[in-house]
Amino acid sequence: MDSDQLNPPIYPWQTQRRFNAYSDYFKRVFGCRVQKLSINAGFTCPNRDGHISYGGCSFCDNAAFNPSYCKVEKSIYQQIEEGILFHRNRYRRAKYYLAYFQAYSNTYAPLSQLKDIYNQALAHPNIVGLVIGTRPDCIDDEKLDYFSTLAKQKYVIIEYGVESCWDKTLKLINRGHDFACAVRAIKQTKAAGIKTGAHFIFGLPDENPKDWLEWTSIISKLPLDTVKFHQLQIIKNTPIEKIYKNEPERFVSLDLNDYINFIVHFLEHLNPNIVVERFAGEVPPRFLNVIRWNLIRNEQITIKVEQRLSELETFQGRLYFPSAISK
Repeated sequence: MDSDQLNPPIYPWQTQRRFNAYSDYFKRVFGCRVQKLSINAGFTCPNRDGHISYGGCSFCDNAAFNPSYCKVEKSIYQQIEEGILFHRNRYRRAKYYLAYFQAYSNTYAPLSQLKDIYNQALAHPNIVGLVIGTRPDCIDDEKLDYFSTLAKQKYVIIEYGVESCWDKTLKLINRGHDFACAVRAIKQTKAAGIKTGAHFIFGLPDENPKDWLEWTSIISKLPLDTVKFHQLQIIKNTPIEKIYKNEPERFVSLDLNDYINFIVHFLEHLNPNIVVERFAGEVPPRFLNVIRWNLIRNEQITIKVEQRLSELETFQGRLYFPSAISK
């Protein structure tokens, strides 16, 4: 056994938590709590407008996760102002805000349009940076040069919807790109000096926990700063709802306790340098075909994960060995 397997390194975040938590990451970067404000800038996606295909991703309904103040008819400035008011009661300790361009693919436009949109957000005095959600096939060298320049002045992270590491799944859910495309985009973005994130879903059709655990070695090798994980939620009137109704046996749905145990096992194998933003997603119940876990909030799931980590005396990266992964 390698010496680094016998004596795994201790990471700074381990003095506080048993996983590399997003809130602590921002405290390290900014010295205080920072809150993201969702913004809908009116983008679309190439698998919606016919450039690649129509209909979008089979699981997606952006209305299910957009806050009520996110309306494309409102200006960027107005959405930021209303977002600050929206979050002020719940997140009173937040001193700074990040403009979170969440809906659809927020690099899917000419560069001149992107500059105008992002300059509007950065002109707001309470905004200290940008979080840009997009697809890996909606980035190019010209856009990366622009974001690289911005990243020298402000906090900028580009978060890619990857969803699955398996091409058969990406094809099934109508992503319109393969996993290699995501790998290229992540590597190019990081090489340009831009913070880089990725988003993955547990529970897509024909996948199971064994598949997801295989992702740990794949994700751990990517130059990612952050990751988001969440369980598949069956949204009403989406193509995936039709598959679920007709072929429910194709879906693995873990109960909450099993999901917590899975997340702990997943974390043990995950590169401890990667910051974990969340373990699950929330959707208003009116959008859901099936309501699971009694609508538990994300914060409570995080608490349960940390409790299980503590009970098992384990932590993110305990079973992660870089030398073994690189072979």
